[in-house]
Amino acid sequence: MIASPIDPAAAIATAVQDYRDTGDVGSLFTRLEAICVACPDADTLIEAVEPFREMPEVAGPIYEHVVAARPEDARALVILANAYWLAGRGPDSVGALATRAIAADPANRGAWHLWALSEPTLRDRVDRWRQVAERFPSDELAKANLADNAASLASTERDREALQVAIHTYRALLRTAKRPEQRNALERAVSTLEHWTL
Repeated sequence: MIASPIDPAAAIATAVQDYRDTGDVGSLFTRLEAICVACPDADTLIEAVEPFREMPEVAGPIYEHVVAARPEDARALVILANAYWLAGRGPDSVGALATRAIAADPANRGAWHLWALSEPTLRDRVDRWRQVAERFPSDELAKANLADNAASLASTERDREALQVAIHTYRALLRTAKRPEQRNALERAVSTLEHWTL
């Protein structure tokens, strides 16, 4: 008798619910591995795991299989890198995946963000965020990360150039800010930094 094929979406949902009930991550990983083996089609796995993409303990194991099947799929690489980041896998693993995603699709902003985020050295992280902000001029999240990291660098290393980068970038964000609370926060940040003495 031939066993009927599994429904990967239903199988993943059941495994996740059992994991939520028991907290048994080892059992979750075993079940996800079995689902991937029973249904190796990458498109089907992507669709099946979509509702749980923000759960790194679920998305990670599934997307490891997807990336193995599609090693140059930038979107899959970014999702796996993000899952690794959220799971605390460390900057080396995340940075390597982000670099591969950038090589596969240089226009993928998510890949660039993870590439910058995963840089462990503050000064180099500022340089990376600067590159991302220059590459994507309308990317306000990249600008905010550049400003925040530059302010941290100015504070920890008494770096005047970093201070000016932070002030300039916060001012640029202020020019396009629309929400009152966002404007207030940016105005406070600029005012505070302008009064710093390094």
